[in-house]
Amino acid sequence: MAFQCQRDCYMKEFVTSVVSCCPAELKQEINGKKETVKGFNVKLQDTILFPEGGGQPDDHGLIGDIPVLRVTRLGPEAVHFVCSSLQEGQQVHVKVDWERRFDHMQQHSGQHLITALADTMFGYKTTSWELGRQRSTIELDTPCVKPNQLQALEEAVNEKIRSQTPVTVQLLSIDDPAVEKVRSRGLPEDHAGPIRIIDIEGVDANMCCGTHVSNLSHLQVIKLLGTEKGKKNKTNLLFLAGNRVLKYTEKSFNTERSLVSLLKTGPDDHVEAVDKLQKSVKLLQKTNLNILRDMAVLIAQNFKNNPQRGNFFSFHKKEGDNEFMNIIANEINTEETLVFLTVGEEKGPGLFLLAGPSGPVAELGPRVLEMLQGKGAGKNGRFQGKANSLSRREEVEAFLQQHCTHHTSEEE
Repeated sequence: MAFQCQRDCYMKEFVTSVVSCCPAELKQEINGKKETVKGFNVKLQDTILFPEGGGQPDDHGLIGDIPVLRVTRLGPEAVHFVCSSLQEGQQVHVKVDWERRFDHMQQHSGQHLITALADTMFGYKTTSWELGRQRSTIELDTPCVKPNQLQALEEAVNEKIRSQTPVTVQLLSIDDPAVEKVRSRGLPEDHAGPIRIIDIEGVDANMCCGTHVSNLSHLQVIKLLGTEKGKKNKTNLLFLAGNRVLKYTEKSFNTERSLVSLLKTGPDDHVEAVDKLQKSVKLLQKTNLNILRDMAVLIAQNFKNNPQRGNFFSFHKKEGDNEFMNIIANEINTEETLVFLTVGEEKGPGLFLLAGPSGPVAELGPRVLEMLQGKGAGKNGRFQGKANSLSRREEVEAFLQQHCTHHTSEEE
């Protein structure tokens, strides 16, 4: 069975009826967290919402005023997941998210064109492809694509677009001899109904279930972004088609304009300007690190030279790292002194180090870790880690000071 979305990829609205509506659940990633949404699986008499398949994501849209969150294929039927129930037999108005649909049509037809010409021109077979949210990827069965080949391929695909080549859909029975002549990576195990062929006139005939443009001119333009090393001696070709090229150009221009303002140079000088900035930053970081090391030694020496010093030393600095804290601890005789050091935001996350006699450090370390809501471990008189919050630092300091005072009074 071919859905209405496959018979007419340009249809934006459609009236049909509900065949069934059953309670269901959908696992979704919301704000980076996986959540289970309760709702209903709805089957319609027919649909203009494409179910995911053939490397193409599913359509979004509305059934009435109810958003369709997912469309999947189950044998010859499309299953629509919605959050509100619908009555069986009810007539419904279906509307597709056209911006998403047309984008998928452009990327998918673009992939067919690139795949066909990469094979014709260089003998590079496509082994898989992915329609991504921002860019799409074609996996080619070759260890590399040379820059001049990439340029020639881009020129060829855009020439086909300018020539306004027609794209047609054919429906063939599975035993039709013509099926054997088309390009295919095989049918899904649960395929049912006629075989659908996407024919780019004079360029390619390919078995496919996805939605496509009716003429290559509707692709507008294709930009080959470059290649990346793929799996098992293959190459990933990155591309944009249609409106994605326009959006990418607009974004690139806005970025360029911002860089002109920040770097006070023209676009042609941006790389050189950033390179100079990076070298300056590295030099400053190196100088800053040396200053911090010298400061750490001076802080430790200042404590050691104080005749009123006790058996506890505590210090906090916003700027610093583990090396800064360890230099201080190394300079102080931690066999006799308990040292508590922290770096980072006073009320935010940071790093800490507890150093001193191995017995007290092993005993006090876990408690300090708990109070700072951190993660860490210790051995040989050192206990250090990351603190989620340094807001209780003074409380930790008082706790350790109390321990040292109590320990000193016991010795006396």
